[in-house]
Amino acid sequence: MDNARSTDDIYAILKNEIISLAINPGEELSENSLCKRFGVSRTPIRTVLQRLENKGYVTITPYKGSFVTLLDYHVVDQNIYARVAIESMVLRDFIHQHTPAEREAVCFALARMEAEAQKQLAHSSDFNVYRFLDSDLAMHNVCFRAINKEALGTTLDRMDASYARFLTLDINAGNNVPDVLADHREMLDIIDTGAVERIEPLMRRHLYGNVRRLGPRLFTDFRSYFVENTLPL
Repeated sequence: MDNARSTDDIYAILKNEIISLAINPGEELSENSLCKRFGVSRTPIRTVLQRLENKGYVTITPYKGSFVTLLDYHVVDQNIYARVAIESMVLRDFIHQHTPAEREAVCFALARMEAEAQKQLAHSSDFNVYRFLDSDLAMHNVCFRAINKEALGTTLDRMDASYARFLTLDINAGNNVPDVLADHREMLDIIDTGAVERIEPLMRRHLYGNVRRLGPRLFTDFRSYFVENTLPL
């Protein structure tokens, strides 16, 4: 087992595959298969599975096995609800106290988003959705830093297991790039015009956009991804 990976490596790989939906919700993670794949014994694999369970990505059932957790739509909805409230307040405070340099930092992040979005709109193989989302996050982080709420921003970025995968579902199936880009352009316009009355309607549309884009497919194509009876009626 000279080429065996560390438990940290295995954990990072499996977590990324779960979040990216390369491993589907409800899918079994066989200890034997994982041992063979990573060239390690059962002990490190069990350690990794326990870590994944602690983070809400895996459920371990004695005598049955380890399974990737299903998404809980109730949790997703509450996460979005909290983000609408917090990010609305952050943007409002940013408008009242930002400096010219902070405004330019917002513009820089938006320019990066636009450059990456153009690749997607041109159907370029060079488009990288994670670069796009990094620019999205960078734009929001400028606002959190400017009002000294970085710790709050970091807390929001530690997305729970359901919400993180719901975002991925929107990326993969919702074609969200044009909508997300348009919303961020409007954020800059709100900053420049000081139109605070437009903030909450925008944040509601922006953060609930994944629900709108996925629409009926939540009940058809992706119903099996969710805990039973958590999808809205």
